[in-house]
Amino acid sequence: MTDPGAFLTGVIEGYYGRTWPFETRLAYAAYLARAGLNTCIYCPKSDPYLRKRWRDSWPDSQWQRLVELAGVYRSRGIYWGVGLSPFALYREYGTRQRAALREKVLQLAELRAPLLAILFDDMPGDCEALAQRQADIVCDVCDWMGETRILVCPTYYSFDPVLEKHFGRMPADYWPELGRALPPDVDIFWTGNRVCSATISVDDILPINSSLGRRVMLWDNYPVNDGAVRSNFLYCESLSGRDPALRDHLAGHLCNPMNQGLLSLPALAGLAALYGLAGSNPEWLPEVLGASLWQQLCTDRATFQYAGRSGMGEPRCQALARVYDAIPGRAAEEIAGWLRGEYAFDPACLTD
Repeated sequence: MTDPGAFLTGVIEGYYGRTWPFETRLAYAAYLARAGLNTCIYCPKSDPYLRKRWRDSWPDSQWQRLVELAGVYRSRGIYWGVGLSPFALYREYGTRQRAALREKVLQLAELRAPLLAILFDDMPGDCEALAQRQADIVCDVCDWMGETRILVCPTYYSFDPVLEKHFGRMPADYWPELGRALPPDVDIFWTGNRVCSATISVDDILPINSSLGRRVMLWDNYPVNDGAVRSNFLYCESLSGRDPALRDHLAGHLCNPMNQGLLSLPALAGLAALYGLAGSNPEWLPEVLGASLWQQLCTDRATFQYAGRSGMGEPRCQALARVYDAIPGRAAEEIAGWLRGEYAFDPACLTD
Protein backbone atom coordinates (compact mmCIF):
# COMPACT_ATOMS: atom_id res chain seq x y z
CA MET A 1 0.00 0.00 0.00
CA THR A 2 1.09 3.59 -0.50
CA ASP A 3 1.94 6.02 2.20
CA PRO A 4 -1.27 8.12 2.11
CA GLY A 5 0.81 11.30 2.07
CA ALA A 6 3.43 10.16 -0.44
CA PHE A 7 4.25 12.66 -3.17
CA LEU A 8 3.81 10.61 -6.34
CA THR A 9 6.28 11.12 -9.19
CA GLY A 10 6.51 9.09 -12.36
CA VAL A 11 4.51 8.11 -15.39
CA ILE A 12 0.85 7.70 -16.29
CA GLU A 13 0.54 5.71 -19.48
CA GLY A 14 -2.56 7.53 -20.73
CA TYR A 15 -1.92 8.10 -24.43
CA TYR A 16 -3.95 7.15 -27.51
CA GLY A 17 -2.76 5.03 -30.40
CA ARG A 18 0.16 2.63 -30.72
CA THR A 19 0.98 1.11 -27.37
CA TRP A 20 4.22 0.02 -25.72
CA PRO A 21 5.52 -3.54 -25.99
CA PHE A 22 5.03 -5.52 -22.81
CA GLU A 23 8.81 -5.76 -22.42
CA THR A 24 9.06 -1.97 -22.20
CA ARG A 25 6.45 -1.90 -19.44
CA LEU A 26 8.37 -4.52 -17.50
CA ALA A 27 11.64 -2.66 -17.95
CA TYR A 28 10.12 0.60 -16.77
CA ALA A 29 10.04 -0.66 -13.19
CA ALA A 30 13.84 -0.59 -13.16
CA TYR A 31 14.03 2.67 -15.13
CA LEU A 32 11.76 4.51 -12.70
CA ALA A 33 13.68 3.17 -9.73
CA ARG A 34 16.93 4.29 -11.36
CA ALA A 35 15.50 7.78 -11.85
CA GLY A 36 14.28 7.99 -8.27
CA LEU A 37 10.64 8.14 -9.42
CA ASN A 38 8.05 6.13 -7.50
CA THR A 39 4.88 5.72 -9.58
CA CYS A 40 3.53 4.05 -12.72
CA ILE A 41 -0.13 3.89 -13.77
CA TYR A 42 -1.20 1.64 -16.63
CA CYS A 43 -4.08 3.13 -18.62
CA PRO A 44 -3.37 3.28 -22.37
CA LYS A 45 -6.49 4.32 -24.25
CA SER A 46 -5.96 1.37 -26.61
CA ASP A 47 -6.82 -1.20 -23.90
CA PRO A 48 -10.54 -1.74 -24.53
CA TYR A 49 -11.00 -3.56 -21.22
CA LEU A 50 -10.26 -0.30 -19.45
CA ARG A 51 -12.57 1.86 -21.54
CA LYS A 52 -15.41 0.99 -23.96
CA ARG A 53 -15.38 -2.71 -22.96
CA TRP A 54 -14.65 -2.12 -19.29
CA ARG A 55 -17.45 -4.49 -18.22
CA ASP A 56 -15.62 -7.40 -19.88
CA SER A 57 -12.72 -9.29 -18.35
CA TRP A 58 -9.35 -9.41 -20.02
CA PRO A 59 -8.49 -12.62 -21.86
CA ASP A 60 -6.46 -14.81 -19.54
CA SER A 61 -3.14 -14.16 -21.30
CA GLN A 62 -3.56 -10.38 -20.99
CA TRP A 63 -4.70 -10.63 -17.40
CA GLN A 64 -1.64 -12.69 -16.50
CA ARG A 65 0.54 -9.95 -17.94
CA LEU A 66 -1.11 -7.42 -15.65
CA VAL A 67 -0.51 -9.78 -12.72
CA GLU A 68 3.14 -10.00 -13.74
CA LEU A 69 3.47 -6.23 -14.04
CA ALA A 70 1.94 -5.70 -10.61
CA GLY A 71 4.41 -8.15 -9.11
CA VAL A 72 7.46 -6.65 -10.80
CA TYR A 73 6.64 -3.12 -9.69
CA ARG A 74 5.84 -4.31 -6.20
CA SER A 75 9.24 -5.99 -5.99
CA ARG A 76 10.91 -2.74 -7.06
CA GLY A 77 9.05 -0.67 -4.50
CA ILE A 78 7.28 1.34 -7.21
CA TYR A 79 3.66 2.36 -6.66
CA TRP A 80 1.78 0.76 -9.56
CA GLY A 81 -1.83 0.83 -10.53
CA VAL A 82 -4.44 0.74 -13.26
CA GLY A 83 -6.57 3.55 -14.64
CA LEU A 84 -10.16 2.46 -15.30
CA SER A 85 -12.37 4.55 -17.60
CA PRO A 86 -15.96 3.33 -17.05
CA PHE A 87 -17.17 4.97 -20.21
CA ALA A 88 -20.23 7.22 -19.70
CA LEU A 89 -21.24 5.27 -16.58
CA TYR A 90 -22.31 8.53 -14.92
CA ARG A 91 -25.21 8.86 -17.39
CA GLU A 92 -27.00 5.98 -15.69
CA TYR A 93 -25.68 4.60 -12.43
CA GLY A 94 -28.30 2.28 -11.03
CA THR A 95 -28.27 -1.13 -9.36
CA ARG A 96 -27.22 -3.06 -12.45
CA GLN A 97 -24.46 -0.63 -13.40
CA ARG A 98 -23.16 -0.49 -9.85
CA ALA A 99 -22.94 -4.29 -9.71
CA ALA A 100 -20.96 -4.36 -12.97
CA LEU A 101 -18.54 -1.75 -11.66
CA ARG A 102 -18.10 -3.61 -8.38
CA GLU A 103 -17.30 -6.83 -10.25
CA LYS A 104 -14.64 -5.05 -12.31
CA VAL A 105 -13.12 -3.24 -9.34
CA LEU A 106 -12.93 -6.42 -7.26
CA GLN A 107 -11.13 -8.11 -10.16
CA LEU A 108 -8.61 -5.26 -10.16
CA ALA A 109 -8.22 -5.68 -6.40
CA GLU A 110 -6.75 -9.13 -7.12
CA LEU A 111 -3.68 -7.35 -8.55
CA ARG A 112 -2.88 -6.07 -5.05
CA ALA A 113 -1.86 -2.77 -6.61
CA PRO A 114 -1.50 0.22 -4.28
CA LEU A 115 -3.13 2.64 -6.77
CA LEU A 116 -6.38 2.74 -8.71
CA ALA A 117 -7.38 5.63 -10.94
CA ILE A 118 -10.95 6.25 -12.08
CA LEU A 119 -10.79 8.28 -15.27
CA PHE A 120 -13.66 10.37 -16.64
CA ASP A 121 -11.51 12.19 -19.19
CA ASP A 122 -12.39 12.47 -22.87
CA MET A 123 -16.07 11.63 -22.39
CA PRO A 124 -19.14 13.84 -22.98
CA GLY A 125 -19.88 16.01 -19.97
CA ASP A 126 -23.38 17.22 -20.83
CA CYS A 127 -25.01 16.00 -17.62
CA GLU A 128 -26.28 18.50 -15.05
CA ALA A 129 -25.59 16.14 -12.15
CA LEU A 130 -22.15 15.29 -13.51
CA ALA A 131 -20.10 16.07 -10.38
CA GLN A 132 -22.42 14.22 -7.99
CA ARG A 133 -22.77 11.20 -10.28
CA GLN A 134 -19.02 10.91 -10.65
CA ALA A 135 -18.53 11.34 -6.92
CA ASP A 136 -21.09 8.58 -6.23
CA ILE A 137 -19.11 6.22 -8.45
CA VAL A 138 -15.80 7.09 -6.83
CA CYS A 139 -17.19 6.82 -3.29
CA ASP A 140 -18.37 3.30 -4.07
CA VAL A 141 -14.92 2.43 -5.41
CA CYS A 142 -13.33 3.79 -2.23
CA ASP A 143 -15.62 1.58 -0.13
CA TRP A 144 -14.76 -1.51 -2.16
CA MET A 145 -10.99 -0.92 -2.34
CA GLY A 146 -10.15 -0.27 1.31
CA GLU A 147 -6.65 1.17 1.70
CA THR A 148 -5.93 1.52 -2.01
CA ARG A 149 -5.06 5.09 -2.96
CA ILE A 150 -7.73 6.36 -5.36
CA LEU A 151 -7.09 8.97 -8.04
CA VAL A 152 -9.70 10.61 -10.27
CA CYS A 153 -9.47 12.41 -13.59
CA PRO A 154 -12.46 14.74 -13.98
CA THR A 155 -14.15 15.29 -17.32
CA TYR A 156 -12.90 18.87 -17.26
CA TYR A 157 -9.28 18.52 -16.19
CA SER A 158 -7.93 21.89 -17.32
CA PHE A 159 -9.03 25.49 -17.78
CA ASP A 160 -8.46 24.91 -21.52
CA PRO A 161 -11.61 25.91 -23.49
CA VAL A 162 -10.92 23.09 -25.95
CA LEU A 163 -12.50 20.65 -23.47
CA GLU A 164 -15.91 22.34 -23.67
CA LYS A 165 -15.53 22.50 -27.44
CA HIS A 166 -15.20 18.72 -27.67
CA PHE A 167 -17.16 17.45 -24.65
CA GLY A 168 -19.91 20.01 -24.14
CA ARG A 169 -20.45 22.88 -21.73
CA MET A 170 -19.21 22.21 -18.23
CA PRO A 171 -22.00 22.23 -15.63
CA ALA A 172 -21.99 25.24 -13.34
CA ASP A 173 -19.85 24.82 -10.20
CA TYR A 174 -18.55 21.46 -11.47
CA TRP A 175 -15.16 21.71 -9.75
CA PRO A 176 -16.35 22.96 -6.32
CA GLU A 177 -19.14 20.38 -6.26
CA LEU A 178 -16.77 17.57 -7.19
CA GLY A 179 -14.28 18.66 -4.54
CA ARG A 180 -16.96 18.75 -1.83
CA ALA A 181 -18.49 15.40 -2.81
CA LEU A 182 -15.27 13.37 -3.08
CA PRO A 183 -13.53 12.02 0.03
CA PRO A 184 -10.68 14.34 1.06
CA ASP A 185 -7.99 11.71 0.49
CA VAL A 186 -8.94 11.13 -3.17
CA ASP A 187 -6.44 12.69 -5.58
CA ILE A 188 -7.78 14.71 -8.52
CA PHE A 189 -5.81 15.03 -11.75
CA TRP A 190 -5.15 18.37 -13.44
CA THR A 191 -3.11 19.17 -16.58
CA GLY A 192 -2.55 22.88 -16.03
CA ASN A 193 -4.03 25.86 -17.82
CA ARG A 194 -3.99 23.90 -21.07
CA VAL A 195 -4.41 20.25 -21.97
CA CYS A 196 -0.76 20.34 -23.05
CA SER A 197 0.75 23.11 -20.93
CA ALA A 198 4.03 24.63 -22.10
CA THR A 199 4.74 25.98 -18.62
CA ILE A 200 3.23 25.38 -15.18
CA SER A 201 3.77 27.69 -12.24
CA VAL A 202 2.50 27.83 -8.67
CA ASP A 203 0.17 30.66 -9.68
CA ASP A 204 -1.36 28.35 -12.31
CA ILE A 205 -2.18 25.74 -9.68
CA LEU A 206 -3.48 27.81 -6.77
CA PRO A 207 -6.89 28.63 -8.33
CA ILE A 208 -7.82 25.00 -9.02
CA ASN A 209 -6.55 23.90 -5.59
CA SER A 210 -8.88 26.47 -4.08
CA SER A 211 -11.80 25.41 -6.24
CA LEU A 212 -11.38 21.68 -5.50
CA GLY A 213 -10.42 22.13 -1.86
CA ARG A 214 -7.26 20.03 -2.12
CA ARG A 215 -3.87 19.83 -3.80
CA VAL A 216 -4.25 18.48 -7.31
CA MET A 217 -2.28 15.62 -8.84
CA LEU A 218 -0.51 17.01 -11.90
CA TRP A 219 -1.13 14.97 -15.06
CA ASP A 220 1.60 16.53 -17.15
CA ASN A 221 1.02 16.07 -20.88
CA TYR A 222 4.71 16.20 -21.68
CA PRO A 223 6.21 14.40 -23.52
CA VAL A 224 3.07 12.73 -24.95
CA ASN A 225 2.90 12.86 -28.76
CA ASP A 226 -0.26 10.91 -29.65
CA GLY A 227 -2.25 13.64 -31.45
CA ALA A 228 -2.48 14.77 -35.03
CA VAL A 229 -0.04 17.64 -34.46
CA ARG A 230 2.21 16.26 -31.74
CA SER A 231 2.83 12.90 -33.44
CA ASN A 232 4.99 14.85 -35.93
CA PHE A 233 7.54 15.37 -33.14
CA LEU A 234 9.71 13.40 -30.74
CA TYR A 235 9.92 15.19 -27.40
CA CYS A 236 13.29 13.94 -26.22
CA GLU A 237 14.36 17.09 -24.41
CA SER A 238 14.28 17.10 -20.62
CA LEU A 239 11.06 18.30 -18.98
CA SER A 240 11.27 22.06 -18.44
CA GLY A 241 9.06 25.06 -17.75
CA ARG A 242 7.85 23.67 -14.41
CA ASP A 243 8.49 25.50 -11.13
CA PRO A 244 10.25 23.39 -8.47
CA ALA A 245 8.09 25.19 -5.90
CA LEU A 246 5.12 23.20 -7.26
CA ARG A 247 6.19 20.49 -4.82
CA ASP A 248 4.45 22.33 -1.98
CA HIS A 249 1.18 22.72 -3.90
CA LEU A 250 0.66 19.32 -5.53
CA ALA A 251 -0.18 15.80 -4.39
CA GLY A 252 2.14 14.46 -7.07
CA HIS A 253 3.43 14.97 -10.58
CA LEU A 254 3.00 12.28 -13.26
CA CYS A 255 4.02 12.61 -16.91
CA ASN A 256 2.04 11.16 -19.80
CA PRO A 257 4.73 9.62 -22.04
CA MET A 258 5.11 9.28 -25.78
CA ASN A 259 4.06 6.25 -27.79
CA GLN A 260 7.81 5.61 -27.83
CA GLY A 261 8.46 4.37 -24.30
CA LEU A 262 12.25 4.41 -24.17
CA LEU A 263 12.46 7.81 -25.85
CA SER A 264 10.27 9.21 -23.07
CA LEU A 265 13.04 8.60 -20.53
CA PRO A 266 14.90 11.91 -21.11
CA ALA A 267 11.72 13.82 -20.27
CA LEU A 268 11.29 11.74 -17.11
CA ALA A 269 14.88 12.47 -16.16
CA GLY A 270 13.84 16.11 -16.20
CA LEU A 271 10.95 15.30 -13.85
CA ALA A 272 13.40 13.65 -11.47
CA ALA A 273 15.75 16.63 -11.69
CA LEU A 274 12.90 19.06 -11.01
CA TYR A 275 12.42 17.57 -7.55
CA GLY A 276 16.06 16.71 -6.88
CA LEU A 277 15.61 12.95 -7.17
CA ALA A 278 18.22 10.35 -8.10
CA GLY A 279 17.50 10.72 -11.81
CA SER A 280 19.33 14.04 -11.90
CA ASN A 281 22.49 11.93 -12.29
CA PRO A 282 23.35 12.43 -15.99
CA GLU A 283 24.99 9.02 -16.38
CA TRP A 284 21.94 6.79 -16.17
CA LEU A 285 20.38 7.71 -19.52
CA PRO A 286 23.34 6.67 -21.73
CA GLU A 287 23.69 3.53 -19.63
CA VAL A 288 20.03 2.59 -20.16
CA LEU A 289 19.62 3.73 -23.78
CA GLY A 290 23.12 2.82 -24.94
CA ALA A 291 26.12 5.11 -25.36
CA SER A 292 26.05 5.17 -29.17
CA LEU A 293 22.33 5.84 -29.30
CA TRP A 294 22.61 8.59 -26.69
CA GLN A 295 25.45 10.28 -28.56
CA GLN A 296 23.47 10.31 -31.81
CA LEU A 297 20.25 11.37 -30.08
CA CYS A 298 21.98 14.34 -28.42
CA THR A 299 22.94 15.48 -31.93
CA ASP A 300 19.43 15.09 -33.36
CA ARG A 301 16.91 15.54 -30.56
CA ALA A 302 16.44 19.30 -30.91
CA THR A 303 15.62 18.77 -34.59
CA PHE A 304 13.19 15.98 -33.73
CA GLN A 305 11.49 18.18 -31.13
CA TYR A 306 11.27 21.50 -32.95
CA ALA A 307 11.36 20.70 -36.68
CA GLY A 308 9.70 17.29 -36.61
CA ARG A 309 9.26 14.96 -39.54
CA SER A 310 7.52 17.58 -41.68
CA GLY A 311 10.25 20.14 -41.01
CA MET A 312 13.04 17.73 -41.88
CA GLY A 313 11.45 16.47 -45.07
CA GLU A 314 11.08 12.89 -46.23
CA PRO A 315 14.56 12.41 -47.77
CA ARG A 316 16.30 13.46 -44.56
CA CYS A 317 13.94 11.33 -42.45
CA GLN A 318 14.75 8.26 -44.53
CA ALA A 319 18.48 8.96 -44.39
CA LEU A 320 18.38 9.34 -40.60
CA ALA A 321 16.28 6.19 -40.30
CA ARG A 322 19.15 4.28 -41.90
CA VAL A 323 21.56 5.82 -39.37
CA TYR A 324 19.44 4.63 -36.47
CA ASP A 325 18.88 1.23 -38.08
CA ALA A 326 22.62 0.68 -37.66
CA ILE A 327 22.48 1.36 -33.91
CA PRO A 328 21.52 -1.63 -31.74
CA GLY A 329 18.71 -1.52 -29.21
CA ARG A 330 15.02 -0.85 -28.83
CA ALA A 331 15.40 2.92 -28.46
CA ALA A 332 17.07 3.15 -31.86
CA GLU A 333 14.23 1.07 -33.30
CA GLU A 334 11.71 3.55 -31.88
CA ILE A 335 13.47 6.46 -33.57
CA ALA A 336 13.89 4.68 -36.91
CA GLY A 337 10.22 3.66 -36.87
CA TRP A 338 9.10 7.22 -36.15
CA LEU A 339 11.33 8.57 -38.92
CA ARG A 340 9.72 6.14 -41.37
CA GLY A 341 6.23 7.26 -40.36
CA GLU A 342 5.27 4.14 -38.42
CA TYR A 343 3.85 6.24 -35.56
CA ALA A 344 1.71 8.49 -37.76
CA PHE A 345 -1.50 9.66 -36.11
CA ASP A 346 -4.55 7.50 -36.87
CA PRO A 347 -7.87 9.28 -36.14
CA ALA A 348 -9.47 5.86 -35.58
CA CYS A 349 -7.61 5.59 -32.28
CA LEU A 350 -9.88 8.28 -30.82
CA THR A 351 -12.96 6.09 -31.23
CA ASP A 352 -11.67 3.18 -29.13
